[in-house]
Amino acid sequence: MPEQTSTTVTEGRVRRVPRYGVFLVMGGALGVLTAAILTLTFDGIAEPSEIGVTYSQSQVFGFLMLYCAAGGVMLGAIVALILDKTVGRRTHTVTMTTEKVIEQPDAA
Repeated sequence: MPEQTSTTVTEGRVRRVPRYGVFLVMGGALGVLTAAILTLTFDGIAEPSEIGVTYSQSQVFGFLMLYCAAGGVMLGAIVALILDKTVGRRTHTVTMTTEKVIEQPDAA
């Protein structure tokens, strides 16, 4: 079988970008860890609230987790955007070679 090949050479620019998903997940995990530390550090069960309601430790953790996890995700996104702007400025020019092989059917 005779083969026919065509080769094209092009130049392209490559730049590194951070993986945003990793930064968002790590920020959320940091927020949950912060909520756990705050829950265990401050004892709000001994003092009733202004309206006379006492919250359990798991309720306090849930409330804090809502705010801390959202804040952690936002903080992770901001860090990723800052890294994208600083690290993303460095680009490299690379040469890309593309080869296309076309097989010719036999004439027999």
